[in-house]
Amino acid sequence: MTEPSERGLAEAERVELTVDAVAPGGHCVARVDGQVVFVRHALPGERVIAEVTEVHRGFVRADAVTVLDPSPDRVEPPCPYAKPGACGGCDLQHVAPDAQLAWKTAVVREQLVRLGGLTDVELDRLDVRVQALPGGLLGWRSRVRYAVDAADRAGLLKHRSHEVVPIDRCRIAHPAIQQLPVLTPTGARWSAAEAVETVASTGGDVTVTEIRAGVPAPVSGPAEVREVAAGRDWTLPASAFWQVHPAAASTLSTAVLDLLDPQPGEIAWDLYGGAGLFAAGLAERVGATGRVTLVEAAGQGVAAARENLADLPAVEVVSARVETALARRRITGPVDVVVLDPPRSGAGAPVVRALAAAGPRAIAYVACDPAAFARDVRTFAGLGWRLAALRGFDLFPMTQHVEQVGLLLPPTA
Repeated sequence: MTEPSERGLAEAERVELTVDAVAPGGHCVARVDGQVVFVRHALPGERVIAEVTEVHRGFVRADAVTVLDPSPDRVEPPCPYAKPGACGGCDLQHVAPDAQLAWKTAVVREQLVRLGGLTDVELDRLDVRVQALPGGLLGWRSRVRYAVDAADRAGLLKHRSHEVVPIDRCRIAHPAIQQLPVLTPTGARWSAAEAVETVASTGGDVTVTEIRAGVPAPVSGPAEVREVAAGRDWTLPASAFWQVHPAAASTLSTAVLDLLDPQPGEIAWDLYGGAGLFAAGLAERVGATGRVTLVEAAGQGVAAARENLADLPAVEVVSARVETALARRRITGPVDVVVLDPPRSGAGAPVVRALAAAGPRAIAYVACDPAAFARDVRTFAGLGWRLAALRGFDLFPMTQHVEQVGLLLPPTA
């Protein structure tokens, strides 16, 4: 083990340190002679030997390679590839189940304080916590994309790397995916593919698709898969977006409808609406006298929404980027309730300002990134809006990812 030098830590250097609080990205924070170290494979309070993996101006990244004083929340990872230098897909396999939920709750709170401008008192009032979904920590992931290496083997990527790690199976993958002959040495080699996508849908379909120069090429299984969620059947291309946890779609739909409480005759917008999961629930609530406008930019999502929502005449599907639809008045008020389900980068200030100007009585914000959500909450707050309720869901067990559904209310509410 090398003692830290005055010049700072160097790549591949090993240093003994005591781990502090959790941080976004599956890390914990530590400090060595004032230098910030983001440590993976560690837990708060542990004393570890960490190996530096990246050096940046102002901070370094490292992996805990030896644990000297383990946390009581540490467990043996169930996957042999969940370790330093191996697969980067799972961040928290070394963390006990309840501690994983506490970890994610702490990250959500920290981001809302640091980036969202909320106080600890406000967060306590919101009762911020992350809830587990049914099904356990393993065997839940219904969509897995494998990378292909130079030897034509399918595998998963190292953390923050394009290097492919050949594996025997992915422990968090759906059992039907684990049984597919995709991975070598027992499975095929993929000389023409840059990636291999696998799906095990809630409707019982199992598919394998090669990605060749960015274009999907079906290998086995149906080109379209059936999903069952929120009391409906959905049909969509195997390569189209759908939530990867079997219970996620219904869980999110229920949360959105509970928070918004749409009423008969109301006008609703479903922005970044995908195949129409939220629009379907909104349409059933607003009824024949109401109206729902779904906005989606991806062609597959637009086509799936039009097909799956054809029995709901109250729904209009608009093919456009949300920013463009709002700026060019492809959709216009009045509007009563809005579902906002942006990509990981968040909605952004222009969309937030446009929604505030439209004057809905409530907005349900579905967020997959705590930092982006917190930044948008702060923008809403600058316009007089407030975060009135927040629910967190562990849609991605064993990983650092967490989903949130927030209720935003205007100044008059």
